Amino acid sequence: MNTAPPSPLPAPTVATHVEIEPSILYFGTPVVLLSTENQDGSFNVAPISSAWALGWTVVLGLGRDGQTANNLGSRPDLVISLPAPAQWSAVERLAPLTGRNPVPSSKPEGCRFEPDKFAAAGLTSEPSHLVRPPRVAGCPIQLEARAERVRPDASGDFVIVEAVVCKVHADSRIVVPGTDHIDPAAWSPLIYNFRHYFGLGPELGHSHRTQTPRPFEGPRGVSSTSISG
Repeated sequence: MNTAPPSPLPAPTVATHVEIEPSILYFGTPVVLLSTENQDGSFNVAPISSAWALGWTVVLGLGRDGQTANNLGSRPDLVISLPAPAQWSAVERLAPLTGRNPVPSSKPEGCRFEPDKFAAAGLTSEPSHLVRPPRVAGCPIQLEARAERVRPDASGDFVIVEAVVCKVHADSRIVVPGTDHIDPAAWSPLIYNFRHYFGLGPELGHSHRTQTPRPFEGPRGVSSTSISG
């Protein structure tokens, strides 16, 4: 019987830290596209880089003066569409556009008003089932939701939205067959990392709580089946 100890994992690199003051703290978050309803019944779509989920509640960080925050203050229906990495260029085409007219002075230089942001970005809408705003066609995951709480953040420069998801749409190619689980090996979110776009790298391991475990070869050929938390 082979009693040799397993090959050790590479040791963490010893780093020297320096104090910095970055202008932003987008340290790797998923990009989402938010569809909301304008006052005239038309629809707005905007890219958001501050989003995280807790159960079926999604917390969103929005610019205070944007059309999305303005819409959700009085019309709480929204759709949270998560684009794939290949859709990054469409997301970037949305970046300099706003649904506010006139353009708020707080918007970055070069930002312009666009009444049909779907068309301007080369995106297509598709009807939702439970809310008025449309889904963004082609996005592998689409969440119909309602904003239950909209409030200013501590700085007063942003708005924090707590949205409760009421229906989930997922591309069948990223769902584990016969289950309600997203296959993490088939799904890669578009990540916004310090104002650069990335997809996911190779899988390193999985949580002991996963319901879709599978053995695979981890770093240096070590078989990995779980990560303790």
